[in-house]
Amino acid sequence: MSEPYEKRAAGLDAADALAEHRKKFALDEGTVYLDGNSLGALPAHVPARMADVITREWGELRIRSWDESGWWTAPERIGDRIAPIVGAAAGQVVVGDSTSVNVFKAVVAAARRAGDDRDQILVDATTFPTDGYIARSAARMTGHEIVPCDPADMADAVSDRTAAALVNHVDYRSGRLQDLPGITAALHGAGALAVWDLCHSAGALPVGLDEHGVDLAVGCTYKYLNGGPGSPAYLYVAERHQGAFDSPLPGWNSHADPFAMTPGYEAATGAVRGRVGTPDILSMLALEAALDVWDGVDVEDVRAKSLALTDFFLECVEAYVPGGRVTSVTPAAHGERGSQVALSCENAPAVMAELIKRGVVGDLRRPDVLRFGFTPLYVGFADAEKAARVLGEVLADLAS
Repeated sequence: MSEPYEKRAAGLDAADALAEHRKKFALDEGTVYLDGNSLGALPAHVPARMADVITREWGELRIRSWDESGWWTAPERIGDRIAPIVGAAAGQVVVGDSTSVNVFKAVVAAARRAGDDRDQILVDATTFPTDGYIARSAARMTGHEIVPCDPADMADAVSDRTAAALVNHVDYRSGRLQDLPGITAALHGAGALAVWDLCHSAGALPVGLDEHGVDLAVGCTYKYLNGGPGSPAYLYVAERHQGAFDSPLPGWNSHADPFAMTPGYEAATGAVRGRVGTPDILSMLALEAALDVWDGVDVEDVRAKSLALTDFFLECVEAYVPGGRVTSVTPAAHGERGSQVALSCENAPAVMAELIKRGVVGDLRRPDVLRFGFTPLYVGFADAEKAARVLGEVLADLAS
């Protein structure tokens, strides 16, 4: 039964204009890696770049590298590399800190910007837990009330009491793509600000931050952007808000004159206001090198392949997996789907463990969700076919 799908996969891979990018990554042929929505694969040229950073820039130039190697300007320079991937003009994205820290900056700044008459912050009720934890802390600090809300209902929940809303563009568990343009417009219609978490969308699909008028956004870089484990996150501050952006973490790196070392704080202009302390240069420069794989890549092409891959995987799952053994919790409609497929499955921990033993690496969201992330720059259609086929075999073996 597998031959027709294997043949189709081979044909699709042969016609894939993005297939040549796979060779830019350190991947072994025996493994199907479908966990790039948690940790992206290593771009193969990054180790050589990091060897130079460590041995020459740090080892030989030492302190001179802040100027001579461009370390000091790295947060803005790398932000400008990320900007086109998320649909932003230059000068609005700064790289540094973790996603959690940037969520805190963005939510507090949005609450302060909204004014004293708006006392509520809407939070995506299905959000990645940390976002909720941070938002609740930010609300306590600013005297706001948190209102959990399903993103599908957010347009109706917004009111003249809403200061801002924090929403995940793609749900980390189900892979559902939320309506960024519609929710942002609804918030603006009520005078509120939109803060978006792009961790599971940036690098997988078009975001359109400028086009859709997003106010603030945050995201990690270790998933579809392949920046490496714990690589620094980024903060987007729309140009129209930069003059009034009031960061709750006014560090010396965001000072208008950081080396004056004055006791009083005066914020820098532009996206630099999003900086805090001394940046993590090693991780940051690994990210900068990793972003080279995006040279010449159109995000629209990435999105087209992502949808084709996930469609094909779901078709193969239906063909290979015994009826009733798995159920997709990822929306079938293209407009509601990110770049992952989440399958509800009985005994999911044992199933994923066995898949990994057999060379198909996805991940687990307890209690019952198998997640498979499709990174179009290095995942092919043969990978999708093999993953579905091995899943069918594992389920059959575990049932026997």
